[in-house]
Amino acid sequence: MTGHPSAQGEPPQWLEIGDGEARRKLACLVQPGEGPPVIWLGGFRSDMRATKAEALADWALSHGRGFIRFDYAGHGESGSDFARWTLSDWRDDALAVIAAHCRQPPVLVGSSMGGWIALLAARQLLGTALAPAGMVLIAPAVDFSEELMWAQMPASIRETIMRDGVWMRPSAYSPEPTPITRALIEDGRKNLMFGAEIRTGCPVHILQGMADPDVPWRQALKLVEHLTGDPVVLTLVRDGDHRLSGPADLARLQDAVGRITDAA
Repeated sequence: MTGHPSAQGEPPQWLEIGDGEARRKLACLVQPGEGPPVIWLGGFRSDMRATKAEALADWALSHGRGFIRFDYAGHGESGSDFARWTLSDWRDDALAVIAAHCRQPPVLVGSSMGGWIALLAARQLLGTALAPAGMVLIAPAVDFSEELMWAQMPASIRETIMRDGVWMRPSAYSPEPTPITRALIEDGRKNLMFGAEIRTGCPVHILQGMADPDVPWRQALKLVEHLTGDPVVLTLVRDGDHRLSGPADLARLQDAVGRITDAA
């Protein structure tokens, strides 16, 4: 991989998946390299060219590692019809990218919602040739549609979602509001993980900010308590926010991914 250009600024490859009305094209950026491929799983309404993903692309380039990132359906370069899709679709997007681009067990790096998707993907892949070799989770938003959305909503917003099928939620990260759909909430309930043991079959490193307003740090502790059969390291960053995208945070992420990848 030495000398191979970074995928930054490069046009994406396209992966077609799904059938009928669920047919969709996913934008992917693939950097070849040695060792277990690192798969980036972004957050809710994030995209594959965001700060942390770019930092990992730089890390992969300098270390000769394979790095694969993509935009879920309705995200980034994969299309703008965000409200059409749900967590099950985005999990299937991740599984399709892994199947298409991995020839050996990958290291999954999941940010926020991507942490939940990484765990769901691992559950599907356990016992197969592509079961994850390791995992790094950044502010993992496990069960967020139920615990961090629905459970925190006042009755009036719940009623709007059930009656109209969607509520436009103001966003702290974008001038455009985020559609929270009834389908998203109901589909999320089919994928809840807390309440039973969560198994990944691999080492897990969790990075969590203690000043995160979106995913409280105690959610990370809750996840550790559910990962009873896996080796887990939890790094709490006292002043860390949800994004964990400052220089020290990015260095910490690169180090964690490097350690997990080397061990794999």
